[in-house]
Amino acid sequence: MASRLLQVGTKIIGVGRNYAAHAKELGNAVPKEPVLFLKPTSSYLENGGTIEIPHPLQSLDYEVELAVIISKKARDVPQAKAMDYVGGYALALDMTAREIQATAKSAGLPWTIAKGQDTFTPISSVLSLATVPDPDDLELWLKVDGEVRQKGSTKDMIFKIPFLISHISSIMTLLEGDVILTGTPKGVGPVKAGQKITAGITNLVDVQFNVDKRRQGSS
Repeated sequence: MASRLLQVGTKIIGVGRNYAAHAKELGNAVPKEPVLFLKPTSSYLENGGTIEIPHPLQSLDYEVELAVIISKKARDVPQAKAMDYVGGYALALDMTAREIQATAKSAGLPWTIAKGQDTFTPISSVLSLATVPDPDDLELWLKVDGEVRQKGSTKDMIFKIPFLISHISSIMTLLEGDVILTGTPKGVGPVKAGQKITAGITNLVDVQFNVDKRRQGSS
């Protein structure tokens, strides 16, 4: 059943700079092969939850993304068969501590602390394959306090879903419930405590999350 896939997954694989306009807005070159990073599944946040800004940060950047959920063990999968390994889709946010990421990038260090903290992967319920006939033509959108900040189409992805599954599975085995975050369109920016994010895939799903400062010791 599609809804249980997120409970059994072992990892989240992020794809950076997979929309040319987003790469350019952050001053990055358009990549020749996918830029990959890992996020822990402990960073998931269900729809309606509160995104937490860790001390001493004052804001986090939002990035709206199409999440691809893997249905079965995948290793060295050819592109032609890659879509056979997709169990569903979701709308996800890749919340990013941009100041921490910028420091890490300039020092040549990993992005884990900037991307992997608790509540940093807000995600919708799972969309079944039947409800998403063409994942290459979906409109993603995000609003902050009702104002549109991001709107883009998955047709603008540099590396398409079959290539991503094939490429990633040649590096690491993908397991049932693993999630690939396929990148974000342009328009990323900060949110602060007290603001509200709404986001969605047009005509398919929408989510909402409050933003607050993390309180130490809260579980």
